Amino acid sequence: MRLAGYAALFQVPDAARDLIRPGAFAASLASRSDLPLLWQHRPAQRIGRVERAAEDVRGLRVIARLDPATLAAQLLADGAVSGLSFGYRARDYRLTPRGRELVEVELLEISLVTHPLQHGARVHFIDPPPARLGRGTSRSRDIALHHLSGGPPPRHRRGGFFCPERKANTHG
Repeated sequence: MRLAGYAALFQVPDAARDLIRPGAFAASLASRSDLPLLWQHRPAQRIGRVERAAEDVRGLRVIARLDPATLAAQLLADGAVSGLSFGYRARDYRLTPRGRELVEVELLEISLVTHPLQHGARVHFIDPPPARLGRGTSRSRDIALHHLSGGPPPRHRRGGFFCPERKANTHG
């Protein structure tokens, strides 16, 4: 199963009052090619791998392959979970009266989560489409593949939390 969505949205404050600046992921993405896809930020629960992560005008867009045998894949297909988030270390940030502005972050992982702090950080496309897992129509498959290959960004909303066991931040 493949998924596409946004793990972060630029210029949208999350529930923890963090705001991500465009370009915050650029250095990390340039130096790292292998990102794990985790379940709820749990390092011991790798559920897939990120095939592509890139910044666009909206935020951090990811395309990932999810192991179809996992509970996470079933929950995603059933619509019970759709949140995306990311684990990071803040390399450069500014404190403002409205919260923290993340200028540069080291990206550690992407996670499928139940409740992202940035509500609009969501999976937007799944291939094969959930209603037709294993037997998609060519039209629905074409639409999903178009979006998985980097089609136009859909419109949505905002989300992150601190992960003490890794001494790193997670954000969504």
